[in-house]
Amino acid sequence: MFESRCGVRCDICERKAQVNCKGCIQMSAPFWGGKCGVKSCCEEKGYNHCGECDGFPCDMLSHMGVDQGFDPLPKIEQCKKWKREC
Repeated sequence: MFESRCGVRCDICERKAQVNCKGCIQMSAPFWGGKCGVKSCCEEKGYNHCGECDGFPCDMLSHMGVDQGFDPLPKIEQCKKWKREC
């Protein structure tokens, strides 16, 4: 079962409780109050997560969080796994 639009494993996120995040699937806007392009894109296209998209992995997902030091590869691999499970 998918937990986010981008492949983040919310069930093991260490920061979730610290920032009072319920996960993007359960929230109308991200916990930081801004707009998440990945979340918006998936929801506009009617996808549960990025792995369902024909353009996967797109530039937006592939660069998401890189400027903050996050590696996008685990999220991409998780979306692939979720797609195989469906």
